[in-house]
Amino acid sequence: MSELKSLAEFIRETREKAGFSIIGLAKRTSLSVEQIEDIEAGKELFLPATTRQKLAKGLKLNPADIKQYERIMLVSYDKVTNEYIDSVKQMILQEETENLRCPICGAKLNTKIVRLIDLENKIALHPKAQCSKCSFQIK
Repeated sequence: MSELKSLAEFIRETREKAGFSIIGLAKRTSLSVEQIEDIEAGKELFLPATTRQKLAKGLKLNPADIKQYERIMLVSYDKVTNEYIDSVKQMILQEETENLRCPICGAKLNTKIVRLIDLENKIALHPKAQCSKCSFQIK
């Protein structure tokens, strides 16, 4: 049955059957209204375990009831070239990160610059990126 209904549809229908508004469900689950709206809008295809557990508790479900509607993203790193990774690292170092997108799913990349001390006691900048939706990351 989970193939016929999306995660978004399942959560919205279950919330409505339980008689909760989005705000009401947000209060019951300690999730933000924006998180629930994103889930119900289909922006989330799979959920972090903590989010799934909070939703399940708020909707009086088992987390497995929700998980069956999630879509696992199969990440293929074959598409990602070394040139792409090098260019993303350069953009992070130049703080040009506003429009960086994941090459796998197209979601926004969360970026940061880690400052490390090398063997000569000099600061080395190390750019990192992690997708906000799938498991893609640059370490």
